[in-house]
Amino acid sequence: MSLAEQMILPFQDRVDHEVESFIVAPSNQHAFDWIGRWPDWPFTALILVGAAGSGKTHLASLWQKGSNAGSIDLTTAGIEQAATLTADGEPILVEDCDRVLDETQAERTLLQLYNLAKAAGSRLLLTARRPPSQWRLQLPDLQSRLNSAMVVAIDPADDELLRSVAVKLFEDKQVEVKEELVAYLLLRCERTVSSVAQAVEALNRVSKERLRPITVPMAREILFQSEGD
Repeated sequence: MSLAEQMILPFQDRVDHEVESFIVAPSNQHAFDWIGRWPDWPFTALILVGAAGSGKTHLASLWQKGSNAGSIDLTTAGIEQAATLTADGEPILVEDCDRVLDETQAERTLLQLYNLAKAAGSRLLLTARRPPSQWRLQLPDLQSRLNSAMVVAIDPADDELLRSVAVKLFEDKQVEVKEELVAYLLLRCERTVSSVAQAVEALNRVSKERLRPITVPMAREILFQSEGD
């Protein structure tokens, strides 16, 4: 049984996408710097690449708030909506591109969006789990456009980042925990920021409900379940 299968999180995931909650580390420094360089992007599109839970959605949210960007869902939007969004030159956010570009219509919409944004002097931020070279694109013109985009990857989180995330989240909730609890979470959680954040949220809720401090036994009981535990 994998650690992902062992982890039990029956709680709603609350995600804090404020700039103060984003922890900069070597794994995401390059991406964070490029987001911070807005609006001085010398290209039409920046493609932010990272695994699930890497923090790319958080960064995209920060950029959208700071740039007052619109957004478009390629699974439902058409060329007309792309034209409407880019009419006044506003920046556009398009998330999960590699997961939705499995239909020609979605590709046509993104191609039109790119062309209109370039003509209007606007900018696009695209997010994806894989770089565009690994997308299964059917339109050569779209592939050509994306080849000219800036691709910035978020590397997998290291121990330093995950520990900092856990400590900060507990501190933000004004909860004191021992180092052994943080070490246990890092050992058993999936190695993503979102997984650690969900674990902290779940433990904090149970701690409040039971009026008990958060301990390793509580974490073992509430969050994890495996043979031999």
